[in-house]
Amino acid sequence: MENFPPSITIAGLVFDISTVIMSVFTALLVLLVVFIATRNMTAGVPKGWQNFFEWVIDFIRGIAGQFMDAKTSSKFVTLALTLFLFIFIGNQLGVIALVDVSYTKPVPAIGLTQEQFAKYAREVVHNGEKIKEVNVEWFKSPTSSPSVTFGLAFLVLIYAHILGIRKNPGAYIKHWFEPSWPMVLLHIMEEFIIKPLTLPLRLFGNIFAGEVLIAFMLAGSVFAVSLPLIIWLGYSIFVGAVQAYIFTTLALVYISQKVVDEH
Repeated sequence: MENFPPSITIAGLVFDISTVIMSVFTALLVLLVVFIATRNMTAGVPKGWQNFFEWVIDFIRGIAGQFMDAKTSSKFVTLALTLFLFIFIGNQLGVIALVDVSYTKPVPAIGLTQEQFAKYAREVVHNGEKIKEVNVEWFKSPTSSPSVTFGLAFLVLIYAHILGIRKNPGAYIKHWFEPSWPMVLLHIMEEFIIKPLTLPLRLFGNIFAGEVLIAFMLAGSVFAVSLPLIIWLGYSIFVGAVQAYIFTTLALVYISQKVVDEH
């Protein structure tokens, strides 16, 4: 069953309402986690949330340290931590719950016009009576939307290029022609096609596919899918963590390529 994507148009731009809501919700959860973990910080032996949060920071610092020296990597720990927390928490929201709302008539406020209602409507039996309804998924992982993953990748890559230009404009221009000028085309493909596609598609594909399978299982018989669903939910949590790690690691790799002299 295909879900209708609720949307609103502002100044000619179309915004997916559920994706915007879930992105803001994820950002607020990240803020809440950071606030709880740091509100009672102590210089002594850390306990509870502070201990966990310090472990996460050390984990991120360890990733950055693989590609940059300690002084350079310290500048990007905050960025990498924010990316990791946002993606990790966002990945898990669709595992925790998938909330659908069914509409039996058009709702123009969310873009569900009469034409769209006819396109997405399905026939169901309710209280012995056949009706048509359109399904809208309101609660989901924001990272299951390509607009979010591509947006994150775009910002990371643009930021990396800005850092490279600020560090040494001459060296930045020179690297496009290394080891010889015919390499310009290869560098252009790598920087503006391969990286912008592989970085977000990997994250989007894994999370979206996971949610589709979860929704498929939830629609089946309870006795038939209970055990597979539990196994898949556990696996999805693991995949969500791995994808957050991969995206953060690659973001630091791309940044290091622009700020570390060896690159």
